[in-house]
Amino acid sequence: MSGPNPQGHNWSRKSDDEEDPLDQMILRTGCAAFHYAVQECMAEHQDWRKCQQQVQTFKECMKEHQKQRMEELQKRQRLAQTKS
Repeated sequence: MSGPNPQGHNWSRKSDDEEDPLDQMILRTGCAAFHYAVQECMAEHQDWRKCQQQVQTFKECMKEHQKQRMEELQKRQRLAQTKS
C-alpha cells in the first residue's frame, strides 16, 4: 500500500448524551461516587500508586455489591426450585 489510508480508523465517537456502558453498569452498583473519585485522583496525580485509598474504597464497594447480587441470585434460585 502506498500513501496514507484516506479512510483511517473507523472509530465511532459517542455523542455526549449517549452513556458509556461501563458507566451505566457502575451507576447501577451504587459505587459511582467511588469510581469518580478514582478517576479524579488519576487525572490529578497521573499515578495509580497515589490513588490507592480511592481504589481500595471503590473495590470494597464493588465487592459488597457483588456479594449482595450473588445472595439475591441464590435466593431467586431457591424460590424457583421450591415452585418447581
